[in-house]
Amino acid sequence: MSAPHIIVGMSGGVDSSVAALLLRDQALTDPARSVAGLFMTNWADDGSGDCRAEDDRRDAVAVCGRLGLPIHFRDFSKEYWAGVFEHFLGEYAAGRTPNPDVLCNREIKFKHFLDAARELGADFIATGHYARVRERDGVWQLLRAADRNKDQSYFLHQLGQAQLAATLFPLGDLIKPDVRRMAAEAGLPTAAKKDSTGICFIGERDFREFLSQYLPAKPGPMVTPDGRRVGEHPGVFYFTLGQREGLHIGGVRGFAAAPWFVVGKRVADNTLIVDQGTDSPYLFSSRLWSERAHWIAGSPPAIRFVCSAQTRYRQQDEACEVEVHDDGTLSVVFERPQRAVTPGQSLVLYDGEVCLGGAVIAATDAPLERDAVATKT
Repeated sequence: MSAPHIIVGMSGGVDSSVAALLLRDQALTDPARSVAGLFMTNWADDGSGDCRAEDDRRDAVAVCGRLGLPIHFRDFSKEYWAGVFEHFLGEYAAGRTPNPDVLCNREIKFKHFLDAARELGADFIATGHYARVRERDGVWQLLRAADRNKDQSYFLHQLGQAQLAATLFPLGDLIKPDVRRMAAEAGLPTAAKKDSTGICFIGERDFREFLSQYLPAKPGPMVTPDGRRVGEHPGVFYFTLGQREGLHIGGVRGFAAAPWFVVGKRVADNTLIVDQGTDSPYLFSSRLWSERAHWIAGSPPAIRFVCSAQTRYRQQDEACEVEVHDDGTLSVVFERPQRAVTPGQSLVLYDGEVCLGGAVIAATDAPLERDAVATKT
């Protein structure tokens, strides 16, 4: 059997199934574009019964069987643990909120998967991500998907020129309802399968319960910004800025019956800071500083420039001015204040539909962070 021209990452979901369907149909008219699938095991079964990897594997095999495509298997669980999960735990232990999907794409799907595809003789990889790639004047660009509700360029902003040059996104110009329709018309067993949500290795189980297996509970005080104690928390690393669920603060004497939100974390003394109201001023910032940025084109468009940004997935584009420092870190000033900008999450920058790149958020000028810096200095 000759080497496949394209290897499709088969996740066992409807999106990768239709990506394989589209590429298979192209190969029927152009035999030079031969296609095979590859199923990745990224998380070793931890015995909880919540890991769906075996179900996903069976679905991936069934889809490739239906399409008449060969399928390969690779176990990247050790690489995932070292390249993604250990970082995930370290960030939570430090009181930050990481984004494992960004790391998974950079370290696993577009690194180890790409290497495996090349070992099999392929020239390209393809995935079911909703994004687009194009080449302009010798530079590969990552573009938003046509379906803005499903656009995943936010999670792909760490990709570089070599990766984009070897990557196909067959769903980039489609909308999700059409993807489901095409799967059903082709008789694919994943046509009605529910989309996976949340962090892949946690699945449907309770996040706090999962994290407690690795970061044991460490109860501490819940206080208001002015220091009044209103409850107790099980561990500051279980919470993120803007979170409302899981605080379990009932009626507190002297306070209105309004919902409470996390507005700050002090890891040093294990204190969770909470305030009432979704528009608490303690949640808003107009400026952030990042870690060293990654640029898809290989370099920033300028040392100082105006663009739009997202500080979380599916966020509305926000106008901002970016300054690139000598060490590669960024200072970003937003046109209007932003809610719950969270250290550890990703800042992703756009010029229209073109994703420029991004960086991990290091700090903001939210009131409690400003106070913390002032106290240290």
